Amino acid sequence: MKLSRRFTWVLLVATLASASVSPKAYADEGPLDPAQPKGVTSEEIIQRFAAKEKEFQQALDQYAYRQSVKVQTLDGETVDGEYQQVFDISFDDKGHKVKNVVFAPQATLERIMMTEQDIDDIENRLPFVLTSDQIPEYDILYVGQQQEDELHCYVFDIAPKKIEGKKRYFQGRIWVDDHDFQIVKTFGKTVPDIHKKKDNENLFPKFTTYREQVDGKYWFPTYTRADDTLHFSGNDVKIREIVKYENYQKFGSKVKVTYNGEEIPKGSDQKQTPEQQSAPK
Repeated sequence: MKLSRRFTWVLLVATLASASVSPKAYADEGPLDPAQPKGVTSEEIIQRFAAKEKEFQQALDQYAYRQSVKVQTLDGETVDGEYQQVFDISFDDKGHKVKNVVFAPQATLERIMMTEQDIDDIENRLPFVLTSDQIPEYDILYVGQQQEDELHCYVFDIAPKKIEGKKRYFQGRIWVDDHDFQIVKTFGKTVPDIHKKKDNENLFPKFTTYREQVDGKYWFPTYTRADDTLHFSGNDVKIREIVKYENYQKFGSKVKVTYNGEEIPKGSDQKQTPEQQSAPK
């Protein structure tokens, strides 16, 4: 997000270059146990979850879903600007994925503005996937084990080894379920921030993305939240961002898949407005 001419805004996540992460992000987690895993090495865990992530990415390419985005700027706790968009990812009659915007009111943001990088991050990097093909691009450090709700997880800190060209990366922490060896939660930010000159800064917020099991096999992203302050050269801008991923449906299937433990009735997404559809906890 970029600071607007009046106060531009950019979706910025605070840089984790030092690999430091705010303890507040883990306030609801169980204690972090730094003990090494038993019966498996950290490198074997990395290889196993990276292979699972590649399977998951290929599976996700076969699913239609709805994604809703809300970005707000706040003055204290008062919302003083907002951007919203709801779109469906579906398939055309040739099986190609298509994006159809179904709800996009006029944005009221004044202190920031959405950039091309923000939109790309929202669609492609907030639901972060780390496959075996991407592993060589990252430094991955095992930091311990932690309880995430009912799941026992291995925890890793990751950061790009180097920034190449205009390519964007994720930097932060991931939680890997010790049963399915799949990423179930991520916390961090997209990097790099862009500082071309004082009045042309593109910053990105820290975010947390949660996944839930869909169709009984893969853990799909269902909810992303960011609450952060972007520190521009001349101004600080507090932002809140909420992204929901709903109504996953496998291409070619005649029945809705399960979501949040329940089957989504056929046609429910047509009968409900985005505001009426339930949000993940």
